[in-house]
Amino acid sequence: MKKGLFIANLILLAQFSFAQTFTNYSDVDGLVSNNVLCVDANAADNIWFGTQLGVSNFDGASWTTYEVATYPDMADNNILSIYVDASGRTWIGTDFGTSVLEADAWTTYTTDDGLGNNKVQCISQDSDGNMWFGTITGLSKFDGAAWTNFGTGDGLPFGGVNSITPNADGNLWLGTGLGGVAIYNGTDFTEITEDDGLISDKIRAIDFSPSGQTWVATADGVATLNDADVVIANHTTIFTLPEPDTLNPIVDVKVDDNGVVWAGVYVDYLVSEGGVCAYNGSTWFEFDMSDGLAGPVINGLDIDENNDVWVVTSTGVTKISDHTLDLDQNGVRKISSLNCYPNPTNSVLNIDPATEQLGQELTIYNVLGETVLATKMTLNLTIEISNWNPGLYFMVSGQSREKLIVE
Repeated sequence: MKKGLFIANLILLAQFSFAQTFTNYSDVDGLVSNNVLCVDANAADNIWFGTQLGVSNFDGASWTTYEVATYPDMADNNILSIYVDASGRTWIGTDFGTSVLEADAWTTYTTDDGLGNNKVQCISQDSDGNMWFGTITGLSKFDGAAWTNFGTGDGLPFGGVNSITPNADGNLWLGTGLGGVAIYNGTDFTEITEDDGLISDKIRAIDFSPSGQTWVATADGVATLNDADVVIANHTTIFTLPEPDTLNPIVDVKVDDNGVVWAGVYVDYLVSEGGVCAYNGSTWFEFDMSDGLAGPVINGLDIDENNDVWVVTSTGVTKISDHTLDLDQNGVRKISSLNCYPNPTNSVLNIDPATEQLGQELTIYNVLGETVLATKMTLNLTIEISNWNPGLYFMVSGQSREKLIVE
């Protein structure tokens, strides 16, 4: 993260944290690279990050770096996926195979050893201790001695495997690139696709709630399945985006111990937009840079044993903690909105504050955390923005916040 952006995020953290605590980490703190592509929050004091320039481990106080220059047996520095298995070994997936860290030494496996494809997009472990690898062409299993590969000829949908999540029954739920969800029971593959009600067949991640629901992150939103594996809802607009685009590309989904669903959203417009949304069973709530996230380009998230949410972005890492404070009974923060219009706009912005908002400070920030306007909330407030640079802005007044799109 550039120093200026890092300082701006610290300012945002102080201004907007409310009851939640947003703690940001960057290369200033010890990350090997600010472009963090994946995370495994194995434990509260053992967080592993895969970055563009190697692996970083954070024990809650200090950082350890693993990179090819120091550990030449690593497959590559550009880490696509990362996973800590039940024995405490750390596995990474790269464009050039998978590597495992054990006793401070790395061992790499490639197609020469039996891996189905060298581009490893996700890694998991089943209840029997077998390691599973999703690649751009299919699925690979490693039992510690031999490899078994699965592809379209075995019933796996075309498009590769983006995520692997075992369920309580021991079945593997696979998020495929083009063929929806594939469930492997050890013998056969069963598919759940758009024909069954999914909003999209492009799957990025899958997780399960304590109540038995399945949450599926897709290119067009989040799908909910009941305990009979039937699609019961598609959530397509959980994060506010400028018109005419409303469907949300979901990059990751995780369910915490309280049953709150956390989803990472990222879409690349002229101004990149993204954030993290939390669902309490009835309403989605948004967290973005105005709350203190390290940046808008969300690459993934995970939840540690303390129920803290770790969000990895292209500009550093954010830990969201204390998110059970100032929340409703289901564990999600109550947020009021600002009544502003038109939005988007290229001329003037009108704000009609609620009675309790009158007299409050109104501050508008750009995406770098710089203040572009500070004023008081008054009746029939009109703001001239015709000379502002086009892009995304954040408006904050007390406990109220809103995004502003300037065209």
